[in-house]
Amino acid sequence: MTKATKPARRGTGPRGEHNREEFESLVTKAAEGLVRREGLRGLGMRRLASVIGYAPNSIYNGVGDLDAVVMRVNARTLERLHAALTGAIRPDAGPRDNALALADTYLAFVASDPQVWSLVFEHSLAPDSTFPDWYAAALAQATDLVDGVLEPLIPDASERRQAVATLWAGLHGLASLSTSNKLAVLTPEPPRDLARLLVGRFLRP
Repeated sequence: MTKATKPARRGTGPRGEHNREEFESLVTKAAEGLVRREGLRGLGMRRLASVIGYAPNSIYNGVGDLDAVVMRVNARTLERLHAALTGAIRPDAGPRDNALALADTYLAFVASDPQVWSLVFEHSLAPDSTFPDWYAAALAQATDLVDGVLEPLIPDASERRQAVATLWAGLHGLASLSTSNKLAVLTPEPPRDLARLLVGRFLRP
């Protein structure tokens, strides 16, 4: 007599309609939609539970607290960014051209979904909390891709790591000012032109 196969683990929702991965996806996409429409202030556990038709305790048990939900949304955003950046790289292009293409793509990505992207930087964990491995991996995907593009121009790994952080911070500042309509206070120049100037000057021999 063979041992009975254990049933797949079900989600914690009262109807048992989803396994854990499906339930996490349901919660993440619903939270992303709320943030896209209303920003971080529109995201609360009771509101999220109401949107998906489950009790708040189901989310706590199946995904975690609100910090965990936000990190799931942010990890999904970083994965989408990684896909967009990957599509911008041309194998036959030089590293500077690819770096400029990444800058263009980054600005376009942020402009297309500013509320969801801002959540990556607006949300803060408690001082004694740490990012889980799966979130660190999602962030590393995007930064490692930029690191690879810059490697021919900046061979030293430590200097390249600093360059990635510097360019990322600069582009984020431009994108944030642009999407909040505050860049015009500083200059009438389009953000894409400024981003290309920043990257081009930074990577100049």
